Amino acid sequence: MKKIKRFIQACLLGAIIVVPIIFMIGDKHDKQIHEGEYVSPHIYMMNRKTNTIMYKKAADTLAYPASLTKIMTAIIAIEQIDSLSDLTKIDENTYSAMIEANSSMAGFSPSEEVTYADLLYGTILSSGGEAANSLAVSISGNVDHFVQLMNIKAAELKLKNTHFMNPEGLHHENQYTTASDMAKLLNYALDNEQFKKIFTTETYITTSTSSHPNGIYLSSTVLEQVKEAFLGNFSIIGGKSGTTYQAGQNWATLGVIDGEEYISIVMGAPLNDLSHPDRAQIEDTVKLYENTWSSLQ
Repeated sequence: MKKIKRFIQACLLGAIIVVPIIFMIGDKHDKQIHEGEYVSPHIYMMNRKTNTIMYKKAADTLAYPASLTKIMTAIIAIEQIDSLSDLTKIDENTYSAMIEANSSMAGFSPSEEVTYADLLYGTILSSGGEAANSLAVSISGNVDHFVQLMNIKAAELKLKNTHFMNPEGLHHENQYTTASDMAKLLNYALDNEQFKKIFTTETYITTSTSSHPNGIYLSSTVLEQVKEAFLGNFSIIGGKSGTTYQAGQNWATLGVIDGEEYISIVMGAPLNDLSHPDRAQIEDTVKLYENTWSSLQ
């Protein structure tokens, strides 16, 4: 437990996007190990190789995804783009909308010409609302048409309790998912080499532009919080955060235990003070990996 405390003390607050919370009702399917230790109301952990469910808690109950939405945004974009080195622009209209909504931003400028790779890293690492929406507009012409692709993909993947209304994760009462659906989505996305590379990247510098001659330094909102921590029996090699008052504190991570990959989805950890979060989702994630390792011994 001292190791967990040291880990939490080492954590830094990552990028945050503004999104609300959905009603949450626990289920009776909580499984196996150390249930009482977890604060988060919605949890799902699985072994990618065997598809074994290692732990679940209210995993099929609706919850808001916040910026975990951007996992779907990124994989849709990657599947539509011919080359990540192709150039596109930061959409001015959605840029202004993200500023007005107080969305987290990657740091691009309106109408800046960037590569699709820049936008993807800005979407996943820095959780940039302008990056996610610029991908949507560039690929589909407008946000609404891109959202249609998101929901078509959700249906293809049989995400029966998931629906999207926007690419960036800002609140809408009809944008929701579950921990089990999110795990299924992430597992699918990780089969794509380009997505996995981005998801597991710690830092990235965007291409040089007239607005940013030295590029923009981007860092993972998850990996920046674990890089200095000694995790012992496991490692966290990739992740996406989503933290808001309404959705609570969410983490979707890819970890490795004994050479095998695991997905951990933690959603809805209560958030009382946005300026001083308790980072309960991080502590829950660490406990999940530690308890999973212990159960395998």
